[in-house]
Amino acid sequence: MSEYGFDTLLIHAGARPDPATGARQTPIYQTTAYVFRDADHAAALFNLQEVGFIYSRLTNPTVAVLQEKMAMLEGGQGAVCCSSGHAAQIMALFPLMGPGKNIVVSTRLYGGSITQFSQTIHRFGWSAKFVDFDDMDAVAAAIDDDTRAVFCESIANPGGYITDLDAAAKVASDAGLPLIVDNTSATPYLCRPIEHGATLVVHSMTKFLTGNGTVTGGVVVDSGTFDWSASGKFPSLSEPEPAYHGLKFHETFGPLAFTFHGIAVGLRDLGMTLNPQAAHYTLMGIETLSLRMKKHVGNAEKVAGWLEGHAAVEGVTYAGLPSSPYHSRVAQICPKGAGGLFTVALKGGYEACVKFVDSLELFSHVANLGDTRSLVIHSASTTHRQLSEEQQIAAGAAPNVVRISIGIEDADDLIRDLDQALAKAST
Repeated sequence: MSEYGFDTLLIHAGARPDPATGARQTPIYQTTAYVFRDADHAAALFNLQEVGFIYSRLTNPTVAVLQEKMAMLEGGQGAVCCSSGHAAQIMALFPLMGPGKNIVVSTRLYGGSITQFSQTIHRFGWSAKFVDFDDMDAVAAAIDDDTRAVFCESIANPGGYITDLDAAAKVASDAGLPLIVDNTSATPYLCRPIEHGATLVVHSMTKFLTGNGTVTGGVVVDSGTFDWSASGKFPSLSEPEPAYHGLKFHETFGPLAFTFHGIAVGLRDLGMTLNPQAAHYTLMGIETLSLRMKKHVGNAEKVAGWLEGHAAVEGVTYAGLPSSPYHSRVAQICPKGAGGLFTVALKGGYEACVKFVDSLELFSHVANLGDTRSLVIHSASTTHRQLSEEQQIAAGAAPNVVRISIGIEDADDLIRDLDQALAKAST
């Protein structure tokens, strides 16, 4: 279906009428296991000689439709869905890493990702080097013989900063490493990182892709372009796999090597499975992605412009504003707009931020983003609370900063709500 336009793919990619019933919407296949035709069929599936359904920890028909859709929307060869965005990050790294290996990551990441990379992955014997991705020379300098990947966000959460993906991809390519891009805030409607040289794209599908705040989910999309056998640095993909009688994933599956490994080893052993009902909700959300993202962007441009001129506001980070140092990257990386996420710094500091959040009426105070509803959170006291103040500032979540995710309501209503809350926060 690659010949179809993006909006057509949102509806039709991966989704076919159910062969048993003719159902037009993808059914929820709420089943644990699948009957084999015979013993030879079962053996072929378990030997990866035939593609099919075995057990829903590994594969499920509802989830398979979502995987195919996401691969096509991102322009990749294959995709593996899992239980959350954080699960997707571990799934992306799992075949690449080993004890003593490291990744080079952007300082501008979601606070939970910073914690995952700076703390939790140490338990696997992995480590992360945090670098400002506005300085590509520093990114290149941070790479050493034990580095196995470069990681950044296309539109960084919480500040809405846009990463120069082309430059990051060149640095990674020159070092013979995969570039992993978290595309959660942009979605493939605004940005397709593979077109800028990314090897893997990860999403928290919980956010803009689903769009309705109902379920969590993650996905890893593989470009299928990386040569996993070239350097000897990725033995999980290039060398014999003992659990499959010495099968070499890259030699056997070529551009689908990472995808097959993610299912046959990653989901098999880590068990970060996406349930079929969550996949169903996400599929329904994706159908309206273009319509929603256009409204998110239009509202964000109007609201951010208004906030920038408010007397109580110290600054707004939205890249869609001409004043943003990242404005020039919008046309290059996100030509349809800078997204619906940004931060606002208040002149009254930490206490003003708390008053502001507590005074809002239309905006929901939640630890989420990308909903149809407008959302707000004070990152320094919540999502980034576990970080030092230095780390908070580096991540764009300083104590005087509030993160705003603009929804698809009437922009004038949002502005009125912000205005009354800023007035209360200033007293």
